[in-house]
Amino acid sequence: MRKILVLTGGGDCPGLNTVIRAIVKSAHEQKDVEVFGSIEAYNGLLRSPQEIVKLTNKEVAGIHVKGGTIIGTTTKGGPFGFPTQMEDGSWQELDRSDETVAMIKDMGFHCVISIGGDGSQAISQKLYEKGMPVIGVPKTIDNDLSATDYTFGFQTAVQEATTAVDKLVSTAESHHRVMILEVMGRNAGWIATHAAIAGGAEVCLIPEIPYDINKVKEKIESRYKDGKGFVIVVIAEGAFQKDGQITSKESDEIGYENVRLGGVAHQLTEQLKRAGCTADIREMILGHLQRGGTPNSFDRVLATLYGVKALELALSNDFGKMVIFKDHEINAVPIKDAIDSYNTVEPNGYMVGTGKSVGISFGD
Repeated sequence: MRKILVLTGGGDCPGLNTVIRAIVKSAHEQKDVEVFGSIEAYNGLLRSPQEIVKLTNKEVAGIHVKGGTIIGTTTKGGPFGFPTQMEDGSWQELDRSDETVAMIKDMGFHCVISIGGDGSQAISQKLYEKGMPVIGVPKTIDNDLSATDYTFGFQTAVQEATTAVDKLVSTAESHHRVMILEVMGRNAGWIATHAAIAGGAEVCLIPEIPYDINKVKEKIESRYKDGKGFVIVVIAEGAFQKDGQITSKESDEIGYENVRLGGVAHQLTEQLKRAGCTADIREMILGHLQRGGTPNSFDRVLATLYGVKALELALSNDFGKMVIFKDHEINAVPIKDAIDSYNTVEPNGYMVGTGKSVGISFGD
């Protein structure tokens, strides 16, 4: 009987449960495969006592419609920096990667299927180089992995952002306001660009195109006559002004390596006011609403395709690969190639070009 260990790492994302379900149900069809889950990524493996659960068809029944992940996830720590409280009460991040590889082998796991974004897959690659059999599944609402056309969770996040734009139009029009919607994406503007085009926004500000506040002000003023009008601005959390910096702060949480983004919508309001914009402005930060809830049909299908392919690779001993969706086909590439470059919106590409063609200002 071959044993597969599944784990979900990084930020939560619509479709995680769908991948888990696909792996378990596909394994059930094989008859000689058992699937286990490590609670909160590698934490379940490294904790004492361990938190490893067996996953059968009973445990995954109906979970494809649920957001989040039944085996939990975390953005803190990992085998190469596991948060550990010392005898004096202080916390240190210990490298337990060799121990992790040894555990996987000693416990008789045939392979680890790691479902996560670029950070999680970077960990997968390093563990693979240490001898751990691993398969990666790309997960992130940011759609920032260059090896694949789409990561599951992205389309659902875009739908949530688009719905927010649709609802903001009525309140903006009623009060003749500028409504600024801040969306996630970190250093990639995919969610913002898609939501702006789908929702018919007038302004879209993304990290790939540092904006000129005077250009943004001009676009806003062009929409007003005698004090009446309204504007929808979609801004990615990683967007920044020309000669400016990304709005972020260092985290003081143990094991959390990324800077925390957010607040750029409020900053944009202040910049517009300083530039002389007289319109009434309100901000809305969509935040984690983009990460939660039921995955849409596209993400459910994509996540299922990924889960089935991941198990197929695992049982074929084709380790060190990440499943991808490229040119309408499910395939796989080496994890090291998958994380080699960051997938961002091309400033001169078709998405920005399309937005500009229908009158969206990108602040440039």
